[in-house]
Amino acid sequence: MKIEVKKATAGELKKLGVASWSQWGCDISEFDWEYDEDERCYIQKGKVVVTTAQGERAEIEQGDIVLFPKGLKCRWRVLEPIEKVYRFE
Repeated sequence: MKIEVKKATAGELKKLGVASWSQWGCDISEFDWEYDEDERCYIQKGKVVVTTAQGERAEIEQGDIVLFPKGLKCRWRVLEPIEKVYRFE
């Protein structure tokens, strides 16, 4: 399973309706996570490295739009306090 990461554009943020998404934040920490649904998020602040159970690594930072696929098992290592908005698809 692959994590999709790309830089957001203002037009894309508007088209996706990010302003109405749920908000989540986390301080510097490390934890395991599993996605029960596809989750798309927009990183408003911070930096994190997410490593999948298969060893693939994604560096995610402010300005990124990310898609985490359903069933993904991974480990989050939050390097800078993170703030994101997200929705399940």
